[in-house]
Amino acid sequence: MKLTHINKEGRAKMVDVSGKDSSKRTAKAQAVLTMNAETLKRILEGGIAKGDVLSVAQVAGIQAAKQTHQLIPMCHPLPLTHVDLSMEPDPENGTLRLLSTVSTEGKTGVEMEALTCVNIAALTVYDMCKSIDKTMRIDRVFLVEKHGGKSGTFTHPDKEAN
Repeated sequence: MKLTHINKEGRAKMVDVSGKDSSKRTAKAQAVLTMNAETLKRILEGGIAKGDVLSVAQVAGIQAAKQTHQLIPMCHPLPLTHVDLSMEPDPENGTLRLLSTVSTEGKTGVEMEALTCVNIAALTVYDMCKSIDKTMRIDRVFLVEKHGGKSGTFTHPDKEAN
């Protein structure tokens, strides 16, 4: 197997994508926060001292997707055409599922942008709520699906992803 991100000296390089065709590329990723049911209840009722947790996490996730190339060294800067972040609270189980959808028209995919989006949104929730719940956990972070590019479509086989 040829390593695409290694140069002739065996050191890291950013892959040259100039010869690739542009295409519409979309990726979805998820993260799940598990917390005390009371913590989630307070988030949903607006009872967190630092403010509107879900709104701040929404903006943080979108901003993070746009800045992925500054956080992950081998990522290309991409002109994103769409970033969305949905949040699915499950008060009974004390979980908050974050699902990002990121798109571009370009020569490389947006999987890392989608993953960065949900991770930073989850970390934002954690930061805003850590004073009342240090047991929070960020779990089940993975690429749910991706479309476009040379490798085509990928859908994660995990049933929890859908």
